[in-house]
Amino acid sequence: MDTTPAMMVLAPILLPVALNFGLSAIHFGLIMVVGLAIGFITPPLGINLFVACRIGDAPLEIVCSGIIKFVIAMIFGLLLITFIPALSEFLPRVVLGI
Repeated sequence: MDTTPAMMVLAPILLPVALNFGLSAIHFGLIMVVGLAIGFITPPLGINLFVACRIGDAPLEIVCSGIIKFVIAMIFGLLLITFIPALSEFLPRVVLGI
């Protein structure tokens, strides 16, 4: 499932649950988008991996070994965003005055 259908299916189901747990909608949306982005670059359903293999004309094993550092960085970023809500809500507060 691509990112857009996944968000269209999961967001209406999970947003009320997240709001009941005290998360803001912006914080939940960012967690969801980053989590889906990680899912699209990791096997077995890493659609972007197969695109990179086709463009770079490289086998899947080579591409997978090359993205390990990026996946670790993205997981670390997701953990920061998840457990420090001020990181995800700073820019909307400044720009929109929320």
